[in-house]
Amino acid sequence: MATSGGSTRNRDISEVIEDHALESVPQDQRKSGWSLAWSTTGIVTTLVQLAIGSYVAAIAGVGLGVLAGVLVCVFGAALGWLVGNISFREGLSSTVTGRFYGFGVRGSFIASAIFGFMILGFLALENALLYSGTLFIFGAEPNFLNAILIYGGLTVAWILLTTFGINLVTRVSSVLTVAFLVLLVYMVYKAAFDTGVPLGETLTHGPLIPNLGDTSSRFQLALAVLAGSAGALALVDADYARYARSTRDVGILAIAGAIAIDIAMVVTGTIIIYGATPVVAEFLVSSGQATQANAAQEASALSQANTGAYFIVLSSVAGFLLMYAAQAKAQVLNTYSGSLALTNLFDALFSWRPGRFFMVILGNIIGLLMVLGGILGALQTYLGLLGILTTSFCGIMIADYYIVRRISSTVGRSSVDSINWAGVISITLASVVSFVLQQTGVFLLGFLLALVITLVLYPALRLTVLKPGAFTSQISTQKAVQEEGV
Repeated sequence: MATSGGSTRNRDISEVIEDHALESVPQDQRKSGWSLAWSTTGIVTTLVQLAIGSYVAAIAGVGLGVLAGVLVCVFGAALGWLVGNISFREGLSSTVTGRFYGFGVRGSFIASAIFGFMILGFLALENALLYSGTLFIFGAEPNFLNAILIYGGLTVAWILLTTFGINLVTRVSSVLTVAFLVLLVYMVYKAAFDTGVPLGETLTHGPLIPNLGDTSSRFQLALAVLAGSAGALALVDADYARYARSTRDVGILAIAGAIAIDIAMVVTGTIIIYGATPVVAEFLVSSGQATQANAAQEASALSQANTGAYFIVLSSVAGFLLMYAAQAKAQVLNTYSGSLALTNLFDALFSWRPGRFFMVILGNIIGLLMVLGGILGALQTYLGLLGILTTSFCGIMIADYYIVRRISSTVGRSSVDSINWAGVISITLASVVSFVLQQTGVFLLGFLLALVITLVLYPALRLTVLKPGAFTSQISTQKAVQEEGV
């Protein structure tokens, strides 16, 4: 696998930690798309994505669930390529690129807040699942002491692994992604051929969750659930696209990630969870955690709240240890991307740059607070809101780069707005309107509505009443580079 800029042993520790958080990535540190694809696939091959994949199949049935995955895969790959191509050309992360395209230097705090909410939310979700899996294998009770020990150990591990920048992150990702895929293959085999549930039955089962409406409503809900992760991945694509060598490499990393999250995770999650449910139910009865009467129900609940338990039951201690190691690669990538978002957030709001090591620690603390707030129990709402916010973010940048800049020669790169009010107003209206309509059941595909609104509203505002410099100060690009660290 390609490395960037030589061995970390020969680089100053502060340079390694900062990892071009607020500056363009040098050409000699760019990588191939296949190398970067380890990061985009690694960050989505996780316990929470397996749970989401099986949940989609339970909502709509396997057939419609896989169809939803294919459609969102195409949507997510296109979105990831479009946004990633912008970051590739600028050599900047998605949140910093947002300063020039759509939000302005100070206004980009909105982009950073969205990205931080997204990536640290996944950090929190994965931590919660690892915590539950650890308790399960040791037969321990959830209490304050166990929470301190397990969450504390996880947090220290993520901080140490992320401290040394993208080089170590990508090396860890490539090795552990392969390890996790090997484990998935084994788990799929066990669930498909060694549990007593025929594979044909698993791959043809219909909806399992009652009271979700007709077929159309279930299909739309499946799309909305998958779109939350797809929009999030598009922004992650942009973070890694800044290391790409060409636009073709951007396409490779975006497509690889989309296939992994929207197709592979739906299919494997369905086979593992549905196929292994009888075995897990039997285990719960034999271990005194359930009765014959409620075993199936308890196993079903376990599949979403403690997906790691299925790994433990099917593959014992070896599977548990490998699962832990494989999860590490996603948590390192989540921490890395979260620290980038926080770096830009504090720089945009307060011109405060304590260093990315501080942001790595802060990101993990925020993740722990999200666990404490019960994010795992609000997964569907979180994903629905996430899809709206992330596609709105992408829509603003796409509209600015591909539409506004091609129509108007007055919108250039000689100066940058402090606050791009067209972007701020567009993303606010799109997000609020889409979320309200989605939550009230008027229009379930909030992510799609948000994207359409931003693509239409932003150019209309930016080319008329809110042109560059309207109701805000402007900063020369050179000054922005010098003073803002871009």
